[in-house]
Amino acid sequence: MSQNDGMSVVVRGAADILTQAIEVGPHQLLGDELVEYGGSAKGPSPYEYLLVALGTCTSMTLQLYANRKGWPLERVTIRLRHTKVATGNTTNDTKAKNAFDCIEREIELTGMLDDAQRQRLLDIARKCPVNRTLKSEIDIQTRLG
Repeated sequence: MSQNDGMSVVVRGAADILTQAIEVGPHQLLGDELVEYGGSAKGPSPYEYLLVALGTCTSMTLQLYANRKGWPLERVTIRLRHTKVATGNTTNDTKAKNAFDCIEREIELTGMLDDAQRQRLLDIARKCPVNRTLKSEIDIQTRLG
């Protein structure tokens, strides 16, 4: 893997458990699955990390934008939920090929913002880099090392 300008994450797992050791620069994290999915619940699941990325990016983007504009944004709270949604009216099978991913994102803005500022921040939230990545076509290149 190239070490130029890109971010680097290392994930290590043992064959007999789902708990994963994750290195992100100087940070040490754990990833796992819930007990009902065969994990030990020692860390967030992969989909929870996906929500963390979107929520963190959204909050940072809104705070940076409001600061740059001099707006009185005191706090941003983001609540996210990921579900699989079945399409069509013949089945509720969320594992079917026609099921799609749905991320619900609720943004709570604390501060003396007027309606126009709140609406602009909602528009900006849809433009955070992780949101744009998730909405774009992604090329994941995989090889054995």
